[in-house]
Amino acid sequence: MSNRIPGDTPSGVLARIVFIVACCMLTGCADEPPPLSPLPRDAVILAFGDSLTRGTGAANAASYPAVLGGLTGHTVVNAGIPGELSAAGLSRLPGVLAATNPQLMILCHGGNDMLRKRNIGQLATNLRAMITLARQRGVEVVLVGVPRPGLLLGTAEIYREIAASMDVPLEADVLADVLGDAGLKSDPIHPNAAGYRVMAEAVYALLRTAAAL
Repeated sequence: MSNRIPGDTPSGVLARIVFIVACCMLTGCADEPPPLSPLPRDAVILAFGDSLTRGTGAANAASYPAVLGGLTGHTVVNAGIPGELSAAGLSRLPGVLAATNPQLMILCHGGNDMLRKRNIGQLATNLRAMITLARQRGVEVVLVGVPRPGLLLGTAEIYREIAASMDVPLEADVLADVLGDAGLKSDPIHPNAAGYRVMAEAVYALLRTAAAL
């Protein structure tokens, strides 16, 4: 007895199989970040950004770069400047790259542009340019998504778009989750020590998944 569904043709069955396989492949890819090169034991990680990187709202030792350094065993340079706009970050980055010579950069920038209602397209352009600058020096990049200000926090879509188009590992949700939890923030736009630890642990997990550690 045939197991074929009535009305099926060989070409129709084949088309459905191809569709199912393609969906499975796409789902699998969505769960896995683009791979990173394994970091040497003496590798330097550059955490580049604004107050979220500096650790505003907590002691220096509780900032996410400091906690990440403890988790990874690597030197993590905290290059966060509170209040910095992405255009200023783009101008600052070449000097920081030259001074620190990192193997990996974690980029968490753009919150001040959104708070001050700067052009979101220009923010995206600046973030892309920062990633390109790092790559031109042989530095791999991880991107941390920043939520748009508002009652319903959600990561700005430009971060997903940039990560997808530039093949960059993305930690998309941790900041929105942390800043949506009153117990994890020191003020409406900054985590507290517990929140920065959650942030560091999420970045650490991403680095492990992407095979950097």
